[in-house]
Amino acid sequence: MPARQLGLDLTIEDGEFTVFVGPSGCGKSTLLRLIAGLEDVSGGQICIDSKDATDVPPARRGLAMVFQSYALYPHMRVRKKIAFPLRMAKMNRAEIDRRVEAAASVLNLTHFLDRRPGQLSGGQRQRVAIGRAIVREPAAFLFDAPLSDLDAALRVGMRLEISDLHERLTTTKVYVTHDQVEAMTKADRIVVLRAGHIEQVGRPLELYRTPQNLFVAGFIGAPRMNFIEGEAARRVGARTLGIRPEHIAVSTSGGERSGTVGVSEHLGSDTMFDVHGTGLAETFTVRADGEGGFNHGDRIHMTPRPDAMHRFDAAGLRTG
Repeated sequence: MPARQLGLDLTIEDGEFTVFVGPSGCGKSTLLRLIAGLEDVSGGQICIDSKDATDVPPARRGLAMVFQSYALYPHMRVRKKIAFPLRMAKMNRAEIDRRVEAAASVLNLTHFLDRRPGQLSGGQRQRVAIGRAIVREPAAFLFDAPLSDLDAALRVGMRLEISDLHERLTTTKVYVTHDQVEAMTKADRIVVLRAGHIEQVGRPLELYRTPQNLFVAGFIGAPRMNFIEGEAARRVGARTLGIRPEHIAVSTSGGERSGTVGVSEHLGSDTMFDVHGTGLAETFTVRADGEGGFNHGDRIHMTPRPDAMHRFDAAGLRTG
């Protein structure tokens, strides 16, 4: 089955950690599989190290892919599992041992080389899968949502480990995720995709501070940016005005707008709560200090930071 068409033009620099992010069905995994050679290219060109690789078989592209499922054979010990691609390539035993030991050292797996997958945690199993890619010494690593099957605590730990791995291995890495937190914390550059097209490419804080359209503004940042239309937006020269929840000061009196606190989420250091009856939007989200002490039904006053407002025109494009 041919891959659906993607409309994009993208250059990934040598040694860069690039993250593809976007909603389900946007084409991020398809794009990764096109780079890997696992999907047919219906048009355009894929170049690796400035050479046309569009019709080069996957095994000859010099890339290593880490999938969402680590798929480890239960009977095979970690040492043999990491060495498996090298044995298939008929590499000599001494070089296999050298590469396996080096990969295990990088991934803190040296003491687990003689264990079977059933004796490992989920995070350790995913490290074994990454080790299987590292020993190939590829031109680039391709990660297809490798943390999606892990629980929340393991995801945080593995996220830090992959970031640390990038600092130690300067090889180019392309990483797919639907989780913007993963994207913001890992990437040198983020590629935001929607319906097979690139919406914006930039460094994490660049996308956060200057989203180029309404889609990127609403996708990057948690909680989601508030959008205001109507008279309040027109007064500042915009069709749509965007204000992030964390850029709104709240008080018991004296703010520019007032409203009633609805549902609150107390997260310790932060509190997120919905505000109703502001006259700006049906629901307005505010992110405040966790010790703020606002409760359901409280009347609060809000003042947005003037320097942190985002303006968009009728086409949804950034104007300021």
